[in-house]
Amino acid sequence: MRDRYAVIGRPINHTKSPLIHGLFAQASGQHLEYGAIEGSLEHFETQVLQFRSDGGQGMNITAPFKLRAFELAERRSERAQLARAANALKFEDGRIVAENFDGIGLLRDIEENLGEPLRSRRVLVLGAGGAVRGALLPFLQAGPAELVIANRDMAKAMALRNEVEHPRLRISRYEELQGQAFDIVVNATSASLVGELPPLPAGALGATRLAYELAYGKGLTPFLRVAREQGVTRLADGVGMLVEQAAEAFAWWRGVRPDTRAVIEQLTIPLE
Repeated sequence: MRDRYAVIGRPINHTKSPLIHGLFAQASGQHLEYGAIEGSLEHFETQVLQFRSDGGQGMNITAPFKLRAFELAERRSERAQLARAANALKFEDGRIVAENFDGIGLLRDIEENLGEPLRSRRVLVLGAGGAVRGALLPFLQAGPAELVIANRDMAKAMALRNEVEHPRLRISRYEELQGQAFDIVVNATSASLVGELPPLPAGALGATRLAYELAYGKGLTPFLRVAREQGVTRLADGVGMLVEQAAEAFAWWRGVRPDTRAVIEQLTIPLE
């Protein structure tokens, strides 16, 4: 009988996780089954526990259940603790263990796949939601000259700042970005999901080397379009992050980290 894994979310019909983990298993010689579960808003916890009882060994968690998965876990990594969210669970020694690989997946894509190290760079992240929480520790550990978080809701951003005391972390209002220059800018807001642009000051991306859109498969989003118009030469969406965080979960479960390059190439949709 093959080891069983699954992704759970709502809705789940769009998920690429079974394809990604199937390709990982094939390439690394691992024998496993990986399925998709439509999560229930009323019975999510019961579904997770039932999957474990039926022999499941681990799960990926996607929206809107990452916070509930974190609460359900009995052990939590430092990254999950900071994000207060889990995107992966492992059933180990009778306990549910929570991890969050979103941030390290994003960092790997930027530094290794795109060849843009954060060390000594000025980095701007737009938004202060769960994705940013997950990225905060990996980004700071990469040694940027400064990491600036810009968000409409300053109370939310300051709450995040108060949890992480770090000399290179700064919180900013959007209007305070006027006249500043950043090497790497990451859009982690939900604006692109509804075809909108974060409220960046005019010319804010003029000196940027890489504009990274966390959403993937959306083509040239308003954020990426403006970045191109302002002369940014490197544009990327989040498909690499999707694959890299999946590879981290696969390695956590199986002890083997798969190569991601072919999978990223297969899933990449041209921006236009």
